[in-house]
Amino acid sequence: QVQVMESGGGLVQPGGSLRPSCVASGSIFTLYGMGWYRQAPGKQRELVASITTTGSTYYADSVKGRFTISRDNAKDTVYLQMNSLKAEDTGVYYCNEFPLTYKSQWGQGTQVTVSS
Repeated sequence: QVQVMESGGGLVQPGGSLRPSCVASGSIFTLYGMGWYRQAPGKQRELVASITTTGSTYYADSVKGRFTISRDNAKDTVYLQMNSLKAEDTGVYYCNEFPLTYKSQWGQGTQVTVSS
């Protein structure tokens, strides 16, 4: 499993952009697909975007066309470029392996708040 540390969240107005990042450690990063997950207030954590070891990507319908996931294997880092942010994008964003396993460990996440 990888251990992860997320950063780069914040407060942004509707229509704005943020680019959270996630540094992984503890295992061979290039062996893992990675995903960004979101937990909105009062809701269950959900998969927002994922990227495989070969760079294939998946996006939830709610973020398609606005978010872009990428990875830099030289830096063991995954990014989530978020554009045209909406109030409903508010939540704690976590990165983790994709797909998850029973051994997957969660980091603290990074808070994203979209509000005017």
